[in-house]
Amino acid sequence: MADTYTALLWAYGPMGAVFAVAVAIYFLNKGVWKGDPSEFRTCSVSGFKVHKPVEPLIITNLVTSVLFLLLGGIMALGVLLTRWPTAHILSEEWFYRALTMHGLAMLVFWIVFFEMALIYFGASVVLNSRFCMSRTAWIGYGLMLLGSVVVTGAVLSGNATTMFTTYPPLQAHHLYYWGVIVFAVGIFLALAAFFTTVMVAQKEVLGGKKTTLPLFVYGLAAGSIIAYLTLFHGAAFYFPTWLWSMGTFENLDAGIYRLIFWGFGHSSQQINVCMMVATWYFIGSVTVGATPMNQKVCRTAFVLYVLFICIASEHHILVDPGFSPAHKAWNTGYFMHLAVLASMIHGLAVPAAIENGLRKKGYTNGLFEWLKKAPWENPVFSACALSIVGFGFLGGITGVIFGTEQLNIISHNTWRIPGHFHGTVVSGTSLAFMGLTYYIIRVIGKKELTFKKLAAIQPYLFGIGAYILSFFMMFAGGFGVPRRHWDITFADSMVSFIGFNPVVALTLTVVVIGGLLATVGGAIYILVTLSSLWGGEEVKAEAK
Repeated sequence: MADTYTALLWAYGPMGAVFAVAVAIYFLNKGVWKGDPSEFRTCSVSGFKVHKPVEPLIITNLVTSVLFLLLGGIMALGVLLTRWPTAHILSEEWFYRALTMHGLAMLVFWIVFFEMALIYFGASVVLNSRFCMSRTAWIGYGLMLLGSVVVTGAVLSGNATTMFTTYPPLQAHHLYYWGVIVFAVGIFLALAAFFTTVMVAQKEVLGGKKTTLPLFVYGLAAGSIIAYLTLFHGAAFYFPTWLWSMGTFENLDAGIYRLIFWGFGHSSQQINVCMMVATWYFIGSVTVGATPMNQKVCRTAFVLYVLFICIASEHHILVDPGFSPAHKAWNTGYFMHLAVLASMIHGLAVPAAIENGLRKKGYTNGLFEWLKKAPWENPVFSACALSIVGFGFLGGITGVIFGTEQLNIISHNTWRIPGHFHGTVVSGTSLAFMGLTYYIIRVIGKKELTFKKLAAIQPYLFGIGAYILSFFMMFAGGFGVPRRHWDITFADSMVSFIGFNPVVALTLTVVVIGGLLATVGGAIYILVTLSSLWGGEEVKAEAK
């Protein structure tokens, strides 16, 4: 017990000190900055006043995220074609390496590096404010890059084949845990730069504490608050696990580890949800002039995420015998649905805002002229729309279903759960971020898109492929197909296995088709993004 308290002290102590210093600086800093106007430019695409020092920071984080998406996509292709018994291309050892790396590259590195670009964009560009703590933000990026490279090396070298969850008694090399901790410290610094910039913008641009942040930035701030809660949970178990991996003590309590891990693991996904929903509101605004019917309701929904989403994390331990039924029922049967309520509010508010914006443009004939006349050829808009549908119907609804104890018992270790993950992270968050990328390239990168015809169809290829992949993974899971398994035919098993229902073979083939479509869509996104930033034409003056 003493070791546990010591580990918690070392984990929370430095973070608490940094937070206290940041709060003190804010309340002591009453001056107003009188800067050089030449540090700003007015964007001809958006009209935003862009602080030039933030531009390379946004682009660097964006490019890094795309490179990790490339790595995660390669790993995904290997996992996909190994799970398909007809191909089964990877050895057992490399399958688990690829699966671990795929989860980390996609769920952590691609998403989080992009979110760093996103919060800098929101705090400085959207608020027309100077960016504060640039040096701190660059240090944060350096730590994140160092940590991610160390983790990648540990996994691909075979020293951390523990899956994303790293449940004890599975143990990775100590450098793996060290890399995760360094990565987390970098995020902590990046979030400090974000909140400091927002505070300064309120004083220098928005006119004081009583002003309201734009809904987009408000959503980013909610996600960033959840990020701090997530980091605290991560510190509570990653630091002791790091010490355990070095032999400082012999055992970890596996039950407590799982409880705290999902306070970190599921909350990290809710950061993505907050950032994704904020992105929906922003893309709707800049593409069709979307205006929410009631912003107070939308903001309240973000507050519900902050208050209840960490508690809702416990649906991941519904099948764990170490926790009482009452504990599980309160957390997943009551508190979780307050977070679900937030998603339902956004799920209605965002489409209504888009409809409102298009009707104001004159598309008022009949019930659905506004939908027909929406800019479906614009990849920024189409990616957002497909993200809303994919997350709502494949990710969100299935999360609520699998979060009930009765259904979780029969679904937990089947392919239904990864199918749900892909409905949220792939067809939801990733697709929304891809759409916003095309906007950022023009506003911050000051480049026109290359391969515009490919860019126009990219959201459809990626989105439809992800829909098929997610749905049929869950369908196969309904027949008992296990998750995280190298060979579902159990050919090497000492116990005879009669096999799954014959329909499973067809279902797995459809999963592969969906996965390949999504892979092609992802490859086009990477091609368009990198070629536009490095070889695209300069944005013409007054372009809209």
